[in-house]
Amino acid sequence: MTDHDRLFKELISTFFLEFLDLFLPEVRAYVAAGSVDFLDKEIFVDVTSGERLEPDLVAKVRFRGHPAFFIIHIETQDLAQRAFGRRLFRYFARLHDKFDLPVYPIVVFSFSSPRKAQADVYRVEFPNKVVMEFRYDVIQLNRLTWREFVNRPNPIATALMTK
Repeated sequence: MTDHDRLFKELISTFFLEFLDLFLPEVRAYVAAGSVDFLDKEIFVDVTSGERLEPDLVAKVRFRGHPAFFIIHIETQDLAQRAFGRRLFRYFARLHDKFDLPVYPIVVFSFSSPRKAQADVYRVEFPNKVVMEFRYDVIQLNRLTWREFVNRPNPIATALMTK
């Protein structure tokens, strides 16, 4: 059986800047070339439930033209999951706390179905107030068409066109 999760992580980490160029050029524009440092596999354990949280890909990068750093966190998800936004927020909070740096969250949905657009926000709200609104970028491969990528000279585009 193919380990899609591992293959996606390997592909994105090998062609990280190309991934940003293709899907998030506005983010790529403020990432300093040569500053990408992939951090060791972070494992966070929820002491109350015993649940292990392992973010897929975490990179420390420098802002172009500035000495400041930030974290890019990419989660790859091959199954639709109802509480996904909550899980992504938990990763965000732990990474932000551990590194004391801004965290830019991205998710790549690679499942075949459902085809409906997946949420890009996790909210905590009450009838009178939104306490928190956590937003993240969503790249949902089953909503993209291969025709948009066929003439792009980008290894990520070539590798993901079949998805």
